[in-house]
Amino acid sequence: MRGHSAGASQRNDDHLSDMTGFGSNPGALRARLYRPDNLPGQAPLVVVLHGCSQNAAGYDHGSGWSKLAAELGFAVLFPEQQRANNANLCFNWFVPGDIGRDSGEALSIRQMIEAAIVTHGLDRKRIFVTGLSAGGAMAAVMLATYPEVFAGGAIIAGLAYGSASTIPEAFDRMRGHGGPSRAELQRQFRQASPHKGPWPRISIWQGSADITVVPANADAVLTQWQSVHGLGERPTRTENVDGQTRNVWSDGKGRDVVEIYSIASMGHGTPLKTTGDDGLGKAGPFMLDVGISSTRHIAQFWELNKPEVRPTAKSEAASGAALQPFEPKENPRAVRVDPAPEPVNVRSSAGGITKVIEDAMRAAGLMR
Repeated sequence: MRGHSAGASQRNDDHLSDMTGFGSNPGALRARLYRPDNLPGQAPLVVVLHGCSQNAAGYDHGSGWSKLAAELGFAVLFPEQQRANNANLCFNWFVPGDIGRDSGEALSIRQMIEAAIVTHGLDRKRIFVTGLSAGGAMAAVMLATYPEVFAGGAIIAGLAYGSASTIPEAFDRMRGHGGPSRAELQRQFRQASPHKGPWPRISIWQGSADITVVPANADAVLTQWQSVHGLGERPTRTENVDGQTRNVWSDGKGRDVVEIYSIASMGHGTPLKTTGDDGLGKAGPFMLDVGISSTRHIAQFWELNKPEVRPTAKSEAASGAALQPFEPKENPRAVRVDPAPEPVNVRSSAGGITKVIEDAMRAAGLMR
């Protein structure tokens, strides 16, 4: 699950700012944020998790998420692993203390999300998470442990939640050896949180020639999401998209809720299309230009390219979407975490920021 480490040229292209003071941070992760200029109120948030040996800026540079955010109008949060936690900079998707609801790295990422929402007035109903490899496995962790937080997710060359709990098991699962049964994976997924639905929509991406995280892992991810969405094994339809196979499952209302792309002859990495009018990102080790942009297609599946239609209070209550964590009474957009200076006042002072965020954390049960 090694990815490429960002070099000096990528650091020069770093569009991200540091976000500090976002909670107790039990997983000791770094938080980096991209917030486009003139971001509208109640904008969506995409959480992006890098692969092993990568960092936030390098993965952004390759995948193009910040460029697409500026184009479509959403914020991007990049949790970043630290070498003190994992020598290869992998998120610890197989460590029990880091993958449970309200513990370790999973809680750190949840705290970052809450702080970004509160600080920038983002839309709680349009929070999404994606990642590559170890980051894809950690995205699966976040979707299993906090499904109520996310409207959608995307797992690229990742692994199913609960598939490993030790380093030897992790390597075995990556290679497709052993692992919990289909029924056990579904059971672990359902026990990861008290959530009973509705469930996020999920996009799964896998290279057919990946020998680092073999395709059987994508099948294991798929079975967990088929189960919670109540879907059959056969897809609703199969399509050819940019020369690649896309299988889609729709729910009883005809809404596409699960998709899986199998990228022919692709090894381990994030699928890119870097040329043409819709080109995005930059190819490199484990950032693979195969003529299809997973970044663009994932955003389209999540409907980030469509104007939002706000639900009525009645429909929110019916769907359960109205059951949201605390939001502060004061204007959250008055508080910033990016480096741009602001006039000194009560709301933009360090103490004011910290209090608003900590109050939100406690009300949401994310801090004591």
